[in-house]
Amino acid sequence: MMSRLAVDPGREGGGRVKIGIEGVGPDSVSIIVPTYREAKNLPLLLPRVLSVMAAHGVAGEVIVVDDDSGDGTQELCQPFVEAGQVRLEVRRGERGLSSAVLRGIELGRCATVVVMDADLSHPPESIPDLLSALEDGADMALGSRYITGGSTADEWTTWRWINSKAATLLARPFTSANDPMAGFFAVRRSDVQAAWDSLNPLGYKIALELIVKCGFKRIDEVPIRFENRSHGQSKLNLREQFNYLRHVFRLYRYCLARRLKGAAGPEPSTASQTAAPPEDRK
Repeated sequence: MMSRLAVDPGREGGGRVKIGIEGVGPDSVSIIVPTYREAKNLPLLLPRVLSVMAAHGVAGEVIVVDDDSGDGTQELCQPFVEAGQVRLEVRRGERGLSSAVLRGIELGRCATVVVMDADLSHPPESIPDLLSALEDGADMALGSRYITGGSTADEWTTWRWINSKAATLLARPFTSANDPMAGFFAVRRSDVQAAWDSLNPLGYKIALELIVKCGFKRIDEVPIRFENRSHGQSKLNLREQFNYLRHVFRLYRYCLARRLKGAAGPEPSTASQTAAPPEDRK
């Protein structure tokens, strides 16, 4: 049985937050972190995630799904695994962010799933905001760069901004969400399970796949600041951009096939914005 993470008894609502098997329950959360050669970022990310869970009373589990990086990721995760704070799944012979996320969801034992990147571009401190959006009735909660209160790192180039906006435009027939390219989101595990047999993602935009295949209608966007990665190299290359185009074409074809069969294919989902915390408003 996995141990529990101690919480500072001096904090408001102190006590102990259950992480691991003891923390699994109807209100618990599986936080999925897909990795490939992120060994320099994980020692910075995991303590932040665990600290947020403890500070906000978020019970559940952290699952790192690593595509056999061979960069020391397994060794770096081991102390967290031995402490019962992290579950590590190493995939051999298979790579890809989207499939790694699905593997994490498959392994998860909690009712709610949060997905985030390992490169520190997504702020763990926004996890409670995503969970609150689900509690308020959203089908999916997205960490968004492109709503009031959201932002990107100052180092973003014009080309990167145009590339992101173009990808968002291609997704417009499926959803009105401002940032459907987000890799930082929360969903209910039961919704993903209901659509499991239809899931066939390609590339790294797993959120868009879930929006379409799970038929999500209400998508709440939570403002975040998207940072540039701290260490390592970006996986976004021309091959991944081409895979995104192939993925979008698959989704167009999926929706068309549903309509031709007489089913009402998923209509574009609607998105709402969650107000930024007062300190983030400008």
